[in-house]
Amino acid sequence: MVDLSRHARHIALPQVGVKGQQKLADASVLVVGAGGLGSPALLYLAAAGIGKIGIIDDDVVDISNLQRQIIHDTDKVNESKSKSAMKSINALDPSIQVISIEDRLNPDNAIEILQQGWDVLIDGTDNIPTRYLIDDACSILGIPWIYGSIHRFEGQVTVFNNNDGPCYRDLFPEAPPVDAVPNCEEGGVLGVLPGVIGSIQATEAIKIILEIGESLSGRLLIYDAERMDFNILKYSKNVDREPIIDLKMVTEMFETNQWCRTPEVVIDIDKGQGVQKGKANPENIMYTEISMSEVLQKKENGWSPFILDVRSEMEYDQARLATVDLNIDHSIVQSIMNDLPTDRDILVHCKGGIRSEMAIMLLTQSGFDSSRLFNLSGGIMAWHAAKPDEIEY
Repeated sequence: MVDLSRHARHIALPQVGVKGQQKLADASVLVVGAGGLGSPALLYLAAAGIGKIGIIDDDVVDISNLQRQIIHDTDKVNESKSKSAMKSINALDPSIQVISIEDRLNPDNAIEILQQGWDVLIDGTDNIPTRYLIDDACSILGIPWIYGSIHRFEGQVTVFNNNDGPCYRDLFPEAPPVDAVPNCEEGGVLGVLPGVIGSIQATEAIKIILEIGESLSGRLLIYDAERMDFNILKYSKNVDREPIIDLKMVTEMFETNQWCRTPEVVIDIDKGQGVQKGKANPENIMYTEISMSEVLQKKENGWSPFILDVRSEMEYDQARLATVDLNIDHSIVQSIMNDLPTDRDILVHCKGGIRSEMAIMLLTQSGFDSSRLFNLSGGIMAWHAAKPDEIEY
């Protein structure tokens, strides 16, 4: 039975009411990870009245977590994160059924755990193989899931596999290089950032359960806390992609540790152009993925591209290419479209190749000719590894 007093403010909403609140009470949500993203998501799911909440996390609370993982406290340091989160949820609402799973999601247990009647899954992880695992398992079982990612001052959110919508493999068909996506320990993160992103993830889960509003399916929300700026990057389902029927592909990622390898590149000798093989891009955007070795080879043959650095101003000030032509944060790259040359190729780079890919997508969606855009795989880190003397500090 719905607690009318506890959920009075929800029930007052015409889009919710008693029937909607009952839907929430009957719903079950699995949250993978009780860390920075999982903390606000779990607390707001509990406050919203979700009847059954699952938590899977094999880590323990560390004092350094408390800067952002607000579901834990100092007294729970060295305690299981899953158990700690369960206690916090039940302290908020004792009537919620909490399933604590002190384990790491992997190809051996994913199907068994995910097929236990979950309506929605929220991703609170910080590693690439697990995201592909979640995507593949949810695709097989037909479970919608909400993706979240944070780094320094930037966060991303979208919804995958909802109502036959696009999946993670449609937006990210190939895994990035291993150093392209550092975790919070390596790259740092503003403490309140996961609070924003995790709360949006909880919002999307509640909307899906209530069947209200418009979800972020097919839309990647990009949040920049420094500028207090939100951008939307649209993407679509790749109808030519082979459907996922088992976990074989992602199991190989876990077993071989080759998930981080750079996608195969095919060279068009006549044009001297590297094209990423099998690339399926958002909204069918086609552009060139180019490695550092190919850049050097082309430059030997006289190639002189316009070099666009799409990292933050702070990153640019710390280290940059001596030959860079323009620096602009990837999230506002559309603002300098008129400053880009129309008669030269443009080599776009960030730290590892992910933000530069997004910058290219934003430029292309605004009408820029993608055939002249080259995304440097591995970013400035790859350049530093090949030509350290060409980096200025």
